[in-house]
Amino acid sequence: QVQLVESGGGLVQAGGSLRLSCVASGRTFSNYGMGWFRQAPGKEREFVAVISGSGDTYYADSVKGRFTISRDNAKNTVVYLQMNSLKPEDTAVYYCAAHRGYGVVAIARQYDYWGQGTQVTVSS
Repeated sequence: QVQLVESGGGLVQAGGSLRLSCVASGRTFSNYGMGWFRQAPGKEREFVAVISGSGDTYYADSVKGRFTISRDNAKNTVVYLQMNSLKPEDTAVYYCAAHRGYGVVAIARQYDYWGQGTQVTVSS
């Protein structure tokens, strides 16, 4: 059974940091592209960052320079999102997702598997 399980969300003050984790299991994800998306109340889900199976990364302009995506394929695939200099507008539910294709993909409908999400709240 394929599972993507996120953790690490919480409440933080503006300027603070959080690190999200996503454990992917149930199949071999080492060659999958792994992405992070987020959805704020009343808004559409938006792309945050992606890392390809070969380690290429791509970020949304809104998080570039503040967020860092990385992955560890040692056992299960674990994907991290280090979030620094957090802003209130970063408040959202953050979702981990996996896609079979090559390269970096920023379009949600091209992803094959999704986690349940973890809440990140940044207070001003």
